[in-house]
Amino acid sequence: MRMLTRRLLLPGLTALALAGTGCSAPAAPVAAGPGGATTPASKATGGDQRLEVDAAAPQGSIAPTPLARAHSGKGRPEKSALKVASYDRASGRAVISAAPPGHSAKPSHSPAPGKPADKPVAVGDVIASAPAPGAPDGLLAKVTEVVGRSEEGTEVKTAPATLASVLKDDRAEGKVPVDPASVSVVPLMKGVTFSWARSQGARFGPQGAKLPLGSLRLDVNAGVNTAKDAPASAAASVSGFLQLTPQVEFAYGGSKDGGPGPSSAFLGMSGDWSSRWALKGRAAASTGAPQRIPFAKLHSAPVIQVGPVPVVVNLDLTCYVQVAADGHATLDVQQDVKGDFRVGGSYATAKGWAPVSTSDVHSTPVNASVSAAGTVKGALGAEASVGLYGALGVTADVAPYLRGAGDAKAVASSDGKSSAHASWAVYGGFDLAGRLDFHLSLFGTPVIEHRIPLGALHREWALAKGQSAV
Repeated sequence: MRMLTRRLLLPGLTALALAGTGCSAPAAPVAAGPGGATTPASKATGGDQRLEVDAAAPQGSIAPTPLARAHSGKGRPEKSALKVASYDRASGRAVISAAPPGHSAKPSHSPAPGKPADKPVAVGDVIASAPAPGAPDGLLAKVTEVVGRSEEGTEVKTAPATLASVLKDDRAEGKVPVDPASVSVVPLMKGVTFSWARSQGARFGPQGAKLPLGSLRLDVNAGVNTAKDAPASAAASVSGFLQLTPQVEFAYGGSKDGGPGPSSAFLGMSGDWSSRWALKGRAAASTGAPQRIPFAKLHSAPVIQVGPVPVVVNLDLTCYVQVAADGHATLDVQQDVKGDFRVGGSYATAKGWAPVSTSDVHSTPVNASVSAAGTVKGALGAEASVGLYGALGVTADVAPYLRGAGDAKAVASSDGKSSAHASWAVYGGFDLAGRLDFHLSLFGTPVIEHRIPLGALHREWALAKGQSAV
């Protein structure tokens, strides 16, 4: 396992939704831009301010803004030369101190002569912090009490806050690529390798395979449970790779007519997906639910710079192999899957939260065959989640799959003649399921009282078929 640095650029990942060719969720609105419209942020009008959305720490740049705040809940957010030195989630206590000397973060407004560059935090201040000790996924909180001051800094008590309390009536909209080098990977079985390529200093995949810039790749070669009566030559296994170019999508429409929350919002992930994988052998019969075997967990906490505010997005991905079989059919199938995806949650004042999920996926068989009567289905999938400041927001389960079915029939006639025929078929497909979580209320929108399904996407297509006389 290699733990990689948490710096970030984001190119194709924010909404994880893969479906069959041209699939999209029914009646799901497209990501709401500021004001609930699809107008680009650069065309925002009115008295509110449009904030730039960008990666906080491009390669070779300075560190992201450590902390932004809105003074006592009033005024626009501004950069601060302070930082969160420590935080205890259980008690909500934090220590706020000065940033290290020479740090790039400076107050947005020049101080008056003779006054300090940045005042200590006060009750009512709303702070938004990049990842800090005790807050690996950042911190969004309101100061409720100043406990005291020490050499470490100012100790305060905090309560959870919302983006609406710091961004107020400002607007922001953008897509940020996730730097693959910022992703930490934990292999869950032997035979898993991780490779990546960024826009600078590209790395290469196994066997010299060059990866597209901004992509990450997982290769797996693992055995799965084999049927008890299967010969040694029919041992079941899965091998191949999964490749993503992920990006985060974020939009905040700003409050309208002095309302407490934004008029529109969006959070999701999207990107390009490609995989080549093979399922071989005679898998053991499934009992109850299909056998799911996680083989790697990935995590990243990219910081999106929304004007002066560091918005921390938590991304988690669990990659898995899933097999369902009756223990009779022996499968030898390999396929390529390529396409794009987009999943997320879209908010508009009049409609509330609604799911967004679209995908355009194409599959090409490399080889395919099924022997013996029976059925088997295998998937190489990923369960992904995206949220803010450590809270869950959108979860999607993306599963390209292979399904094989064999059938044998015997026919006998009254004259004593008999014959037997066998037929088989192999199918490719894609399943998507997911949900929106009530923690999306971190935007400052009404709480989701129940989880909202993304809407199941299902697509299946024929890869190969055949028949023969036995």
